[in-house]
Amino acid sequence: MRALLRLLRPRRPAARPPGPALRAPRRAMAGYGTEERGRPGEPGYRLFFKDAAGQYVSPFHDIPLKVDSTENLFNMVVEVPRWTNAKMEIATEEPLNPIKQDLKDGKPRFVANIFPHKGYIWNYGALPQTWEDPHRKEKSTDCCGDNDPIDVCEIGSKVLSRGEVIRVKILGILALIDQSETDWKLIAINVNDPEASKFHDIDDVKKYKPGYLEATLNWFRFYKVPEGKPENRFAFNGEFKDKAFALGVIKSTHECWRALLMKKCDGGAINCTNVQLCDSPFRCTQEEARSLVESVSSSVNKDGEEDDLSCCSQDSNFCIIQ
Repeated sequence: MRALLRLLRPRRPAARPPGPALRAPRRAMAGYGTEERGRPGEPGYRLFFKDAAGQYVSPFHDIPLKVDSTENLFNMVVEVPRWTNAKMEIATEEPLNPIKQDLKDGKPRFVANIFPHKGYIWNYGALPQTWEDPHRKEKSTDCCGDNDPIDVCEIGSKVLSRGEVIRVKILGILALIDQSETDWKLIAINVNDPEASKFHDIDDVKKYKPGYLEATLNWFRFYKVPEGKPENRFAFNGEFKDKAFALGVIKSTHECWRALLMKKCDGGAINCTNVQLCDSPFRCTQEEARSLVESVSSSVNKDGEEDDLSCCSQDSNFCIIQ
């Protein structure tokens, strides 16, 4: 009995050795919000981004590419939720680069359903602080870039929301050739997906999601055919390259983006306005950023929108990177 009581008696914590207090590892967190201007489905609709302090930022230029020093941990901006058809994209030629819907003949564009799928078959978006330089020929594809941030197909189990900023790990990459331009498609998974721990490289997608890569190749091959365009082509005969190859492409596109923001190359119509890059000649103040956002509402109204946008949705939805 005495032995049992000794076991049940609370023990004093062991004395700490002298020296600095031990701290639990800090988890890198960053909150981003979105603010709608205009109505979804209309030409004037824009989705602007704000940081955790409520200040306007560019999802193209101000959101960091890397989450931290971890080799394979990147921020992804979600443009199109899975199973939806509206072709939403970062507006690379507009100040602060809000998300907008692509237009065709002046009308909002929607992708066709590629049998047997409904809309986009992944959460689709882009890596911030990357740029596929249209004046730089890729040695591996013998084609120049498509003038956009690098695209991401997120294959996790959750349907994400437009404007979410999530943490992803890269698994591989596909080289789509679109009108003689290289249009890279990264394959990635949300690090908070329940199955994320299974996925480390492109072969894991083949193992744990059989048929997904084949469906991805098929989707990109045919998605423009209903618009009267020819099938898309691919470099490497449509082979998905592995994580190591993909990380090399990301590094290259990040370097191109940095040259763009430092005014060391010809960006053409790309708008490089940012609020957080101290060494960039395109940096603006928060007051100037706010004026730019307000000017969008004014310009939309002048173009003949039926209602004053002050009555439209201007919700601020904040989400923590997942």
